[in-house]
Amino acid sequence: MALGLIGKKIGMTQVYTDSGTLVSVTVIEAGPCTVVQAKTAATDGYASVQLGFGEKKAQRASKAYREHCLKAGKGVFRVLKEFRVEDGSDPMTPGQEVAVGALFKAGDLIDVTGTSKGRGFAGVIKRHGFAGFPASHGTHEYFRHGGAIGNRSYPGRVFKGKRMAGQYGAERITTQNLEVVEVREEQNLLFVRGAVPGARGGLVSVRPAAKADQRIGDSETAAGATK
Repeated sequence: MALGLIGKKIGMTQVYTDSGTLVSVTVIEAGPCTVVQAKTAATDGYASVQLGFGEKKAQRASKAYREHCLKAGKGVFRVLKEFRVEDGSDPMTPGQEVAVGALFKAGDLIDVTGTSKGRGFAGVIKRHGFAGFPASHGTHEYFRHGGAIGNRSYPGRVFKGKRMAGQYGAERITTQNLEVVEVREEQNLLFVRGAVPGARGGLVSVRPAAKADQRIGDSETAAGATK
C-alpha cells in the first residue's frame, strides 16, 4: 500500500475541465500532515507511517496522547492515522511534513474513506429502498412495512442479515477510483470528481487507488470492443 493523507471535506462545487466540460467535484483540504511515528518491519513487524492532522488544545488531550504527539515537535493533533507502506520505502522521520502536491496530481485515481452521514433509526424504504405496498385495493395501515420476515415451524427463526429497519448511516465507507481533477498546492486543496462519504467538515483519508489497474484494464477492453 502507498502513503496517503488525512483531510477534511469542505463541500461540493462545479469546475470546468480543460476540454470545457462542467463536472461536479468535491473539495478536500488534504493535509499538510505531519509524521508522528515511523514503523519498520525490523522493530514493529510491519512498515507504516503515522500521520497527524489538524490542531487540538493540549488540555483536552490525555497525557499519553499529548506526549506522543509532541514527539513530532508540531503540537497536539486533532487526529492520528496510520498508513501501511512498503517495507524498504523512503524512510520518514517524526516532524517531517507531507503535502498534497507531493502525493497527488491531476488525473490520478484515489480512494477516499470517510464516515457517512448518520440518519438515525430508519425504515426499510429509506434504508434499503423497498417499494412498500399498494396505496389502494384494500391496503390498510401497512404502506411502508417490510412484509413477512420468515416462516413459522421452519426455519422458526429470522435469518441473520435480514433487511429490516434499523440504524442507517454513520458507518465507515470507502469510495474507490475517484479522479483527481485539480490540485492546488498553495491552499492544500484537492478537487475530486464526484461525491465522497460524509458531511461538510468531516474527516476523510485519501490514498492512491488500490484497484486503479483493474479500472484501466476494463476501460481499455471496452474501448477495444467498440472499435
